Amino acid sequence: MLAPSTYHWIISGNARGIAPTLIRCALRLAEMPYALAMRIRNSQYDSGRRRIHRLAVPVISVGNITLGGTGKTPLVAWIAQWFTQRGVPTAVVSRGYGASRGAVNDEALLLRARLPDVPHLQNPDRVAAATEAVERLGCQVVVLDDAFQHRRIARDLDIVTLDALQPFGYEHVFPRGTLREPLGQLRRAGLIVLSRADVVGPEQREAIRLRVAQLAPQADWVEVAHRPECLVAADGRQAELAAVDHRPIAAFCGIGNPAAFRHTLQQCGVRLKALREFPDHYPYPPASLEALDRWADALEAEAVLCTEKDLVKISREQLGGKPLWAVRIGLDFLAGQQRLCDRLQLLLAVSAQHTIHQCGGGAGATSQY
Repeated sequence: MLAPSTYHWIISGNARGIAPTLIRCALRLAEMPYALAMRIRNSQYDSGRRRIHRLAVPVISVGNITLGGTGKTPLVAWIAQWFTQRGVPTAVVSRGYGASRGAVNDEALLLRARLPDVPHLQNPDRVAAATEAVERLGCQVVVLDDAFQHRRIARDLDIVTLDALQPFGYEHVFPRGTLREPLGQLRRAGLIVLSRADVVGPEQREAIRLRVAQLAPQADWVEVAHRPECLVAADGRQAELAAVDHRPIAAFCGIGNPAAFRHTLQQCGVRLKALREFPDHYPYPPASLEALDRWADALEAEAVLCTEKDLVKISREQLGGKPLWAVRIGLDFLAGQQRLCDRLQLLLAVSAQHTIHQCGGGAGATSQY
């Protein structure tokens, strides 16, 4: 299996020579049936041949059009917190990709740690999970995590996150590129969030925005930066980023976009001794942890860093006898925050309408759902 960085190096076209060219040709052949299947599936939903379920409360989807990490989890947490701070019971619903049977995946564990008062329901049948959130838990807003391609539930706001480092998936559907579906499907989005926008210059951000305006002219535009906030340990302790500034550090990650984590490490100012990459949602079995222990022990590093998604699965305070910390990431809005808040405010009013309807409040009280 190719390491994520090697795969991206090949499909980007940066890898030259006979072997990479042959690999790209093979991937191009494999891309065609997958892209066709996605077009057929979307046309069935567009035409009504596949049923779309509408919940009785507002639904917000936060998703990708590309594979790998685009910074959805901090945005999902921000939106869920926005509603809960206003007294609106909110649930996060996801499929639970990468979780073993009977368990929850890394995103759920991370959101549970950040938002202990927000229920997170994981179920391959997301319609059932969302219905449970509304009918059993009494939630008045449902946030669908990683659901742009999940079209069985109608949504009132479709948010798509694009990673500034590679927003358009190398212009190809998987496996030749990293698009989950053809780029034209961005037209379904109501709001586009360019994540890690600080990584590229203003001219490049504007070029991405103009391209998106052609693909999704109705969508609002938001730009965010992912900012390292602090270090967190498995036992809940926190430390300032200054603790690793200019220090020799080893790091590892099991996420879809390891280049983003490398950028985070640069923001922290560490002296990176080595970085190990694992596949997205990697479960870290005992054999892998033993190997990481030996790897960290052999390096002249003062500490080991990973992402919060990695740490919640490992739950250890040390690797190779060295402190293990995760870098907690927060959002900084560079553009469009008010527009996002305006869209959420509209849904807040709809949620209030639904609450009045449930309580039978007043003659003529109705729900739009």
